[in-house]
Amino acid sequence: MIKHIVMWNLKGNTPDEKATSVRRLKAAFEGLVGKIPGLLHMEIGVDTSHVDYACDVVLYSEFDSHESLLAYAVHAEHLRVKAELGDLRIGRYQVDYQSAPVSMRAVA
Repeated sequence: MIKHIVMWNLKGNTPDEKATSVRRLKAAFEGLVGKIPGLLHMEIGVDTSHVDYACDVVLYSEFDSHESLLAYAVHAEHLRVKAELGDLRIGRYQVDYQSAPVSMRAVA
């Protein structure tokens, strides 16, 4: 499984403008669910810490393979969302990694 994490800082001069940007981004990406082959899970998280170094929004998604993630990057629906939201972001950070199960042992 491949995990794809993207964090953004969004435009907005007032709390209301920032909240509108967050709602637009959240709705646009949630609209991709069920439209992207190989996309197993997606969630959008909105920062609640409000510390000055935090990002505004995080996208956490899981893909069944690296090939599916590559196909997502150029999928027409994803490209549409990117174009629709391109003017909202002022910063973007990304991490993609292959996930392997980790065994958990109870601590006595």
